[in-house]
Amino acid sequence: MTEQNRWLPPLTLLEDCGGEWNRYVEKLYEYFKQDFVHHKPTFRGRRLALKRYPLSQGKEATFWHMTSEGKDEATRTPDLRRCERIRWPRPIIELADAKGVKVWTSIRKNEARVHIWLESEDYLVVLADRRGYLLPWTAFLVAQDHTRRKLQKDYEACRNTGGGIS
Repeated sequence: MTEQNRWLPPLTLLEDCGGEWNRYVEKLYEYFKQDFVHHKPTFRGRRLALKRYPLSQGKEATFWHMTSEGKDEATRTPDLRRCERIRWPRPIIELADAKGVKVWTSIRKNEARVHIWLESEDYLVVLADRRGYLLPWTAFLVAQDHTRRKLQKDYEACRNTGGGIS
């Protein structure tokens, strides 16, 4: 984590749980519940809800989207980089107006998606914009150069047209 982003919580490492995967998932889920179930964050005054279904192992879909990757809900693969940063989405959402955070809205699958990119940490949080509320959709480490270029291009396109910059 860069010095300028000391406001981010520390990473939650698998080794913190003795390398025990099931124990680690439960610890991650406790942090997730603390940040999104028990205490509802807001984004610029708008409330956030959760995508609960499909439930898997008794945990909300949003949790799995923040800790795993894959297009098919039933076969998502754990992503340790996402897991380690489980405590980052909430503060990034709440501090989206901080220096160094890029925020824009674009259309994905006929739905407005708010992108919150903490570029210095290569970390992106995506919110789905629904009528009257937002859904945390996913959050992940931007690890590929082509993904960075795509995000930057999307951001610039929204900025240059004057539409979509939140």
